[in-house]
Amino acid sequence: MRKNYSKEDIIELVSDEDVEFIRLQFTDMFGSLKNVAITASQLQKALDNKCMFDGSSIEGFVRIEESDMYLYPDLSTLEIFPWRPQQGKVARLICDVYRPNGEPFEGDPRYILKCAIREAEDMGYKFEVGPECEFFLFHTDENGMPTTLTHEKAGYFDLGPLDLGENARRDMVLTLEDMGFVIEASHHEVAPAQHEIDFKYDEALATADNIMTFKLAVKTIAKRHGLHATFMPKPKFGVNGSGMHINMSLSKEGKNIFDDPSDKLGLSQEAYYFIGGIIRHMKGMTAITNPLVNSYKRLVPGYEAPVYIAWSGTNRSPLIRIPATRGEGTRIELRCPDPSANPYLALAVCLRAGLDGIVNKIQPPASVDCNIFAMSKEEKKKLGIEAIPGTLIEAVGELEKDEFIQETLGRHVSEKYIEAKKAEWADYRSQVTDWEINQYLNQF
Repeated sequence: MRKNYSKEDIIELVSDEDVEFIRLQFTDMFGSLKNVAITASQLQKALDNKCMFDGSSIEGFVRIEESDMYLYPDLSTLEIFPWRPQQGKVARLICDVYRPNGEPFEGDPRYILKCAIREAEDMGYKFEVGPECEFFLFHTDENGMPTTLTHEKAGYFDLGPLDLGENARRDMVLTLEDMGFVIEASHHEVAPAQHEIDFKYDEALATADNIMTFKLAVKTIAKRHGLHATFMPKPKFGVNGSGMHINMSLSKEGKNIFDDPSDKLGLSQEAYYFIGGIIRHMKGMTAITNPLVNSYKRLVPGYEAPVYIAWSGTNRSPLIRIPATRGEGTRIELRCPDPSANPYLALAVCLRAGLDGIVNKIQPPASVDCNIFAMSKEEKKKLGIEAIPGTLIEAVGELEKDEFIQETLGRHVSEKYIEAKKAEWADYRSQVTDWEINQYLNQF
């Protein structure tokens, strides 16, 4: 998807393709896509990094007295939206956020991932990632507002006519391919109205950009079909939630360094250390990989979502799985993240935790090759298997304890993120839910 555009190429392309509006996109701390729209007449100014916005209006950015921020477009990310009109088209450029003094803004999630990638590059590594993004397609009401209603009853890998979202999903795949995505698979997931579209792995920054673009495209095409696409982790009680499994590998001089045919599992020492680093920091990372109150409604036993900090080459109940492919396809799959996570921050903490394992030679515990969900409390305790945090506030507490993960995020983001998530939890804790009314109103 990356294209080696110069400023002149972009100006020429915008003119030739009759592009009227350009969206300068960036992502806030919580993974929400923001944009400043400009007309084609302002393109030169944008390409010269002179487009400014008010950083104080973006939650978690800066105070009002230091609010001026500049958008520096990444020229390789120019994309014309295929779903917009053919006359007066709309394009986008993904941007980095800078301060007026020309320094990168330390609260920009893209900058935080770039710092982690630079550390890997200094060690000779290239970090490649393939995500598996799940989402639900629900009906909208007569006012166009989203509901959690669906008429379909399809299950895992089912086909139409059971899968009423099939037409929408087909359009999503075709649109994404128009935008340069290589779609490896798309299918119905376990729960009714739940879908998954997998796109080809790429270098980490491109993958994080792609996840943001993917979400925008999926939501846009769903709306065109009169549906609402949601990446909320657990929108409905009693069915599986949506995950965003992250498949990771490191390469050096073009070779996948996780692969070692001489090992009984086909894994290199670096792969074991990388697993060790993630296991050591998993509790501190969870507030980033699973950032919502709702994320923890998915992470409960009985719905396929992993909750135990362990790894395996054969079964899917632990947090970390080693898929069967070996050679250049050797990878580590982290199964707890969900699609509400900010992809830049999630990939940054995964990479740095893994690198910490390599640098400090952190050996992982023995692999667990049986169903952890079926183990007794005593069996898990004997093997030293712990669970990830059970609620958002527990996860925030673990993040506060893990100085390494805080350092990965930087002081600015870690402080503002922790503060915001504590406020989110306080707001949630003060609510009275339908469950409580149903459970207690008549009884007490």
